Amino acid sequence: MNITKNNVDALNAIVTIDVTRDDFQNNVEEVLKNYKKNASIPGFRKGQVPMSLIKKQYETAVMIDEINKLLQEKLSEYIQEEKLDILGNPLPVAKDIDWNSDTFSFDFELGLAPEFDVDLSAKNDIVRYEIEADEEMLNEQVEYIQKQYGKEVHKENVDEDDDITVKVSNEEENIENTYTFNVSEIRTKTNQKKFIGKKTGDTVKISTKGLFKDDHKLMEMLNVDHDKVHGLEIDVDCTVEDIVNREKAELNQEFFDRLFGEGKVTSEAELKEKIKDDAEKQFAQQADHKFTNDVVEFLVANTKVDLPETFLKKWLQTVGETKLDEQQAEEEYNKSENGLKYQLIEGKLIKDNELQVTIEEIKNHAADLIKQQLAQFGQADIAEDEVNNIVGRVLTNQEETQRISEQIMNEKMLKLFSDNVKAKAKKVTYKDFVKEVYGE
Repeated sequence: MNITKNNVDALNAIVTIDVTRDDFQNNVEEVLKNYKKNASIPGFRKGQVPMSLIKKQYETAVMIDEINKLLQEKLSEYIQEEKLDILGNPLPVAKDIDWNSDTFSFDFELGLAPEFDVDLSAKNDIVRYEIEADEEMLNEQVEYIQKQYGKEVHKENVDEDDDITVKVSNEEENIENTYTFNVSEIRTKTNQKKFIGKKTGDTVKISTKGLFKDDHKLMEMLNVDHDKVHGLEIDVDCTVEDIVNREKAELNQEFFDRLFGEGKVTSEAELKEKIKDDAEKQFAQQADHKFTNDVVEFLVANTKVDLPETFLKKWLQTVGETKLDEQQAEEEYNKSENGLKYQLIEGKLIKDNELQVTIEEIKNHAADLIKQQLAQFGQADIAEDEVNNIVGRVLTNQEETQRISEQIMNEKMLKLFSDNVKAKAKKVTYKDFVKEVYGE
């Protein structure tokens, strides 16, 4: 057997494997012997079928099967030994084969991963947001918590500061959902007045255009996705199912202890500080997510990554349960091109910066997650041995282990970006962040 590689260009190569009958004939003979032992052919007792008849019926098919096994094995070994960085899987080149010959030659197309450089320090327009909880937001959250833990009073008629539960429907858009909101959250006084005075069972027809200040509320109300809700202008029927007024809980020590435990918060100022800390931790995650996405988009747009396009489109036609035609493969390639580019960019960054996830990091990360979850249920003082036992059980799940590993690598990538990407720092309130990022 002989294997050679011919580079068509920097991104494509042809691997040729020359096979002789001696390379596979012993395997063919062994398979045919087993066939002979178990063959059941009319006119012959089991195991007594002549080998000549077995060969006549099965030899060519067995030979093709053994050659394919041999080719896959040797091609895989060759790619590993030569350290070839390929994209997709090798594609066999169709050709006519004389199966009566003593020598055979098979060609395989390879798509090669490109060579490229990644410049994290390049000039860019990326903004690194620092989101702060301002006084207006803190006051809103305090009032919200007071109402949340206040006394519920069910009412007959809707007033301007009531929570109402409505059944929302629009037959044409196949919308049917139950949603609770405060009348004051509706954007205009005109729309608010449509609900004020209504009682359980009454139906209000209202337009979705600009119904709430935040389109995310409309998205929740209609139970539709983010893309659909933007610019959606339809009339919906809102049938009132419940009317509740919440009397605000008094800001006293009993209230603080109920929320956070005895003596942990003793004043409204400390309550606001607690809310601020918790909110800004969540905001930091959103800001990091936005920063990472912006860096990824920048790298994909500004890193020259040439791909073996023709090969990949041909390869896409061969993978998956449903075979694709040329047009479908073209469409699939266009959808996945940027994702593939970033996979290559990320792989290079991981390799060049020697980023790796160790089993100890996975165990420690899992332990931290478990401790956080247990603390939420009041089990803050759990013994370390018990935590380790839980970690051991969790890590027997390969999917969970992979998920944790990806989380750790994402954190390493974020640190790499933070240390090297020259982004512009900008401090904003959460409302300004939403407005700048989502235009809302």
